[in-house]
Amino acid sequence: MRADAETDGYRALGRKLSNWGRWGPDDELGTINLITPERRAAAAALVSSGLSFGLGLPLGADGPQTGESGRQNPLHLMTRTVDDPPHPTGFHYFDDALFVHLQASTQLDGLAHVGYDGQLYNGVPVTAVTRAGAARLGVQHLATALTGRGVLLDIPRLLGRRLGRSEEISAALLERAAREQRVAIGAGDLLFIRTGWIARITEEHDRRGFFATEPGLALDTASWLADRDVAFVASDNWGVEATPARGGDEMPLHCVLIRDVGMPLGEMLDLEAVAAHAASIGRWEFFASCAALEVVGGVGSVLTPIVTF
Repeated sequence: MRADAETDGYRALGRKLSNWGRWGPDDELGTINLITPERRAAAAALVSSGLSFGLGLPLGADGPQTGESGRQNPLHLMTRTVDDPPHPTGFHYFDDALFVHLQASTQLDGLAHVGYDGQLYNGVPVTAVTRAGAARLGVQHLATALTGRGVLLDIPRLLGRRLGRSEEISAALLERAAREQRVAIGAGDLLFIRTGWIARITEEHDRRGFFATEPGLALDTASWLADRDVAFVASDNWGVEATPARGGDEMPLHCVLIRDVGMPLGEMLDLEAVAAHAASIGRWEFFASCAALEVVGGVGSVLTPIVTF
């Protein structure tokens, strides 16, 4: 399938790759339909050592947000403390609350998160998203569905360096990484892409530098992913794709993958430890579980990704 992003633009590319109607006119799962029970069972068989890695950033006041986008870091409050009197029997309990922007940290972009030209995935009108939430394509449909075979493609290890500002990862580079890591990408896979950009947050504590730009996937990777029936893509940057995009378009890969292909995206994962382990054992596939909050009508969610070897 030809996908000349420079010539056709992202709208034409989206029409070529569209999954609208593939799973019926009322579908709200998109490419997550590709993670069948049989594929999940096969993925579970990948577990041998039982060693697990959490890929999420901590939820706290020291999170990545600067407040400039309107998103704030999570606010954790104690609602019952030692200052509250115990029961006459001496029993004491404590309670707390968390106030969180659903896309403030390690996160899931749901299918109602992005649209263009008045439509969301599967032809749902953008008017389905109101102040009450998403009447269609809510993130609750994906909350427990993101489990299956995970594959990590480690681009910095391939290149011998961390990727720089706005640096693009092309389809050819993804193919080279898969070939040199000796791993095949297949239908229903959860694909994790390491750029090394998360170190801006976890090591350098440079929030503004982190969000000012980012390396990531080029637009031509949409065809590469769609041709392999990948179910889900997640990365260690804040928006999966290289930003700013060529030509001045606003998040064109988001537009194609979420709105046209029906593929949810994962962002701001910490892939450093799992990448080091995978390289040490020479194995880049594992069982992956990316649990989201079952927020009815949510367009995104805090994500808790865990992978197990």
